[in-house]
Amino acid sequence: MEEIRGSDFASPETMRDFISFYKRLAGQQEPIYPIDDFFGMGKAWVAFRHDDVVQILKDPRFLKNMRSLAPQQNEQKSFESNDSVSQIIEWLNNMPNMLTVDPPDHTRLRRLASKAFTPRMVEELRPRIQQIADELLDAVMEKGEMDLIADFAYPLPIIVISEMLGIPTADRNLFREWTHTLGNAALMPGREAEVAATFEEFTRYIKSMLADKRKHPGNDVTSKLVEAYDEGDKLNENELLSTIWLLITAGHETTVNLIGNGVLALLNHPDQLRLLQSDPSIIPTAVEELLRYVGPVIITSRVAGEDITMHGQEIRKGDMIVISLGGANLDPNKFANPEALDITREENEHLAFGKGIHLCLGAPLARLEAQIAFATLLGRLPDLHLAIEPEQLNYHLTTLRSLVSLPVKF
Repeated sequence: MEEIRGSDFASPETMRDFISFYKRLAGQQEPIYPIDDFFGMGKAWVAFRHDDVVQILKDPRFLKNMRSLAPQQNEQKSFESNDSVSQIIEWLNNMPNMLTVDPPDHTRLRRLASKAFTPRMVEELRPRIQQIADELLDAVMEKGEMDLIADFAYPLPIIVISEMLGIPTADRNLFREWTHTLGNAALMPGREAEVAATFEEFTRYIKSMLADKRKHPGNDVTSKLVEAYDEGDKLNENELLSTIWLLITAGHETTVNLIGNGVLALLNHPDQLRLLQSDPSIIPTAVEELLRYVGPVIITSRVAGEDITMHGQEIRKGDMIVISLGGANLDPNKFANPEALDITREENEHLAFGKGIHLCLGAPLARLEAQIAFATLLGRLPDLHLAIEPEQLNYHLTTLRSLVSLPVKF
């Protein structure tokens, strides 16, 4: 039996062939088992079965905020640009937003941010998202080729979330590298200077943007969050800054990679691609299957808030739990023939957006963007195909399933 290491969760081999990695997970003797080190964060337990993952995600004894177990260190650290890289990573891992805190703070922060993601407000974005998708393809049609990531999958959601947040058009491309570098700082040994410089650029920009919104408020999400902060007791400065960071990052990363991974999966399964082209009405079902099969978020984590026993294993208070969402989505006890891509799959309780109180707030927006993206691509580019050999594709060094590029011709 091959030992699983923490670094295996983000290796190029895992990204290229997650099914084989899942088989290694499933081949372990215990359904929940320990690994010695998870990216320098020490020992962790790994859970990968669907039922176990759901149980953990919904159990309030498993916490998001690791600092809550160390009250003497729980004072919120300021967001400063002159910190060391280790301090920057610590801040990024513990920044106080709805993804990293527990109730009651989580309830308050999620309620504030959720006002921008109601079903009605998301549906009102449909015409604009369609317009953006068409304009992006208009720009490349004459060339007959494009990098699907750089030319379509990335700009589509970043334009949408930037307009929602009131970020100027000229500044949107800054965020791709900023969020990628800072979001994966812990995975970048030897690049401390780059991380520190990026952190300084990003924080300077956000603080400047917030100051501008105070002087010139608009009808955008950032202005409304600034207003909540200025009213007092709803948001503190750290929460305001880190909520903007979260909305920028989560507002595009999931969709970028869902579109890229999804297109690649369809190209690798031409029977499914032809089926979808022949019947666009099943695009919503297809998107759900692509979320299950090649969902971007492979893992998430929790920390045990007390001693907990699962499957006879004694999980101690403070122990980290690595939750394999990608593994849970391949569990044969939950999905029929899970290793097959089936865009007509009806029974599909995948966990690509998580579960419980931390269920992805932007899931409705990501679904809508993906549905429009696939419908537009397949409708306008019926001869879409890879421009390179599959083995030439590369993935970012990250715990997200994230293609560097996807050259295609049409």
